[in-house]
Amino acid sequence: MQLHYLTLDRPIVFFDLETTGVNVVTDRIVQIGALRYEPGTPEPQRLNMLINPGVEIPAETTAVHGITDADVADAPRFKAVADELLAFFDGADVGGYNVGRFDLPLIMEEFDRCGLDFGADDRRVVDAMEVFFRMEPRTLAGALKFFCDEDMANAHDAMADIEATVKVVEGQLARYVPQGRVEPNVANLHELSTRPGQLDATNRLRRDDDGEIVINFGKHQGRRAREVFKKEPSYYHWIQDRDFSVQVKAYARQLWESM
Repeated sequence: MQLHYLTLDRPIVFFDLETTGVNVVTDRIVQIGALRYEPGTPEPQRLNMLINPGVEIPAETTAVHGITDADVADAPRFKAVADELLAFFDGADVGGYNVGRFDLPLIMEEFDRCGLDFGADDRRVVDAMEVFFRMEPRTLAGALKFFCDEDMANAHDAMADIEATVKVVEGQLARYVPQGRVEPNVANLHELSTRPGQLDATNRLRRDDDGEIVINFGKHQGRRAREVFKKEPSYYHWIQDRDFSVQVKAYARQLWESM
């Protein structure tokens, strides 16, 4: 799957995960499909891997992606391939479809359980879904039909999904670059892929117009975290002890230590 329109100033890895469920903190990966593109190299490196999640795959989830416990029984655990996967992503931006809100935070949790830092803050994100929803709200299948005039085949297979996603990104650039609405580089697509003020991938925290971290959930929604932590220190410790993402805990800890 070659890139024809996207200009790269450093590597980018487009990837898709099939998982045991939709909770980015507690669910596990069962398949990863990824394509790594290097600047000046049209053909990507490909990675397609089944992973044993170490837990049963719910029947309702298998009904979506078709991967059963038997399919992954002999597959490696994530920890066994974590170093290989981290090397595949080394020095690269990331891309995918809904990658910012699902695939990226979930894989970060998997790496964190292995004691490894994925380093998301240093990576730009190209989310074909966010770009598409800004331009033409659709599903991945609809995006493929709209931009590429192709019907979606093998939906919810990680490699098929990510190959379709790359086609969609290319189709978006082919449509919007000549119109002057999008620039063919990762920096511009990252801007389109990121919601204003969003701080963490799970959207639990955001920044206000003054750059202050604001809580975006629960009883303190809309309040500055700094003020909440000062008046209610136990709330900070509650965040650290509960099932919040690595990013949320890290931003909260940085703020706490700066106070």
